[in-house]
Amino acid sequence: MQTTKPLNKTDAPTLVAQACAKVTGFAELYKRLERKISISGKSLSTLKNYSCHLAHIALHFNCLPTELDEEQIEDYLHLLQKQHNTPSDSYFKHTVYGLRFVFRLEGLKDNAVKLPSIKHEKKLPVILSREEVKKLLKTPTLLKHRILLGMLYGCGLRLSEVRNIHLKDIDFNRDKLHIRQSKGKKDRYVPMGKHLIRGISKYIEAEQPQQWLFNGQSNEQSSGNFDCKGYSQRGIQWVVRRAARASGILKEVNAHTLRHTYATHLLEDGLDIVTIKELLGHECIETTMIYLHVAQPGRRPPFSPLDTLYNTQP
Repeated sequence: MQTTKPLNKTDAPTLVAQACAKVTGFAELYKRLERKISISGKSLSTLKNYSCHLAHIALHFNCLPTELDEEQIEDYLHLLQKQHNTPSDSYFKHTVYGLRFVFRLEGLKDNAVKLPSIKHEKKLPVILSREEVKKLLKTPTLLKHRILLGMLYGCGLRLSEVRNIHLKDIDFNRDKLHIRQSKGKKDRYVPMGKHLIRGISKYIEAEQPQQWLFNGQSNEQSSGNFDCKGYSQRGIQWVVRRAARASGILKEVNAHTLRHTYATHLLEDGLDIVTIKELLGHECIETTMIYLHVAQPGRRPPFSPLDTLYNTQP
């Protein structure tokens, strides 16, 4: 069997086009996959992800993934396991998810059942302290970057949500942000607070954005960090990581870290878990419950027995 190489988002169009051209029946399979994912309400990224891995398998064997027997699939997954270290690796997981979806699509439920189950890692999120957040927010020299960080933390936004803020989404009279058609195609409102509203007003006056709150600039577009809507995902993560390094934070920080920190700090400030669920736009309360493991709302914080051993107040 030939060696597989890691995939990324830019591989999807090329691999799918190659599979459609070289593998008999793949173009028709892709159309059925595209239609099913669309009517089931799944995102475009899901289509890209599944089709990319399925195209890779099809090119590997020069036949449709649905034509493979159980031994061929096990050989392929075993190869991935060896090359990508562990079955929990995202490459391995997404390959299994793509196969399971297409098997069910094509009425091959027995094949879907035979695929290995994927254990979800139970990792607690990285949370910044309040002092670390203060350092992070004051580090960038550009007001634009400070407001961006403030939106991520102050509103608990997903990376895709902060990219898609229109000026019309900001209600200055009610201090609210209207988040439109986010994950799960749901709208929601989140409070922004006087502090953030003042900062945004100052930023808008200085930068004069037009449609989007965070418009890209021509020199930033040429560097690959921005797109026609404003910041790219890569650009936002770059701002967050640079601010974290410059402020001396040693924790691994990304844009989603600020969302985790937002939820944890709200919980510690006494806001109930159900309201936090709605603010975050979670589908089910179980997703939000993870913050109960990292927050310390209204109780004595854990301490080391070394402190009591030497009569030091924790």
